[in-house]
Amino acid sequence: MLISIIVPAYNEEKYIGITLSSIKQAQHLLLSEKGISAEIIVVDNDSTDSTANIARSFEAEVFNEPTHNVAKVRNVGANRANGEILVFVDADVVVPERLLCRIHEAMSDELCIGGAVDTNYQPAKYLVKVYLRMWRFVGKVAGMAQGATQFCRKDVYASLNGYDETLYMGEDVDFYRRLKRYAKRCNGYVQFIDDIQVSPSSRRFDEWFLWRTLVWTNPVFILVFRRRKSIWKDWYGRAPR
Repeated sequence: MLISIIVPAYNEEKYIGITLSSIKQAQHLLLSEKGISAEIIVVDNDSTDSTANIARSFEAEVFNEPTHNVAKVRNVGANRANGEILVFVDADVVVPERLLCRIHEAMSDELCIGGAVDTNYQPAKYLVKVYLRMWRFVGKVAGMAQGATQFCRKDVYASLNGYDETLYMGEDVDFYRRLKRYAKRCNGYVQFIDDIQVSPSSRRFDEWFLWRTLVWTNPVFILVFRRRKSIWKDWYGRAPR
């Protein structure tokens, strides 16, 4: 078995080194403990900084995709992957050392077709922290999971045609929803891993005004406007990096 870790990245020179360092530790533990190899693929979304060079310094395979659409960027990485198991990790996420071992354990059950890993945001602003905890609770109750770290079998990914490239936001929640539907049809299941957590950067929540956080991260707002490219045109250009 080979596991492919896919990291979409746009101008992430401040964070991707930390992310890849944590992934490398998880990669080494997976090999030593389970005897399973993992490859790291970084899809550079036409960065103008040293993101690609930093990724290469961590021995990651680097591919370029100029279109600013994270669903497409994820799909480019998946289509280049050689592994039977695909793991999608955002470029500003620190993963625990046991992440890949834990995913391997989950996927050792043939009925498990994929899943997601719980997140642990630590924003500096108290009100934002409360807000994120509220949506985390709602997400668990509703069976939703964002894409800070998601995983699935490659053949299942192919059957679902990957991430929906008509979506400019919320493509991760949509993919997880379709993954669950597929599992139900084939009498399988998805695994939400919450005994370990990944730690995404809280940079946006720390730098944005509260109103912007409440609007741009609101699942209802995302659901309504997720196919409107014009709404998200500043996500890359003005989002904190």
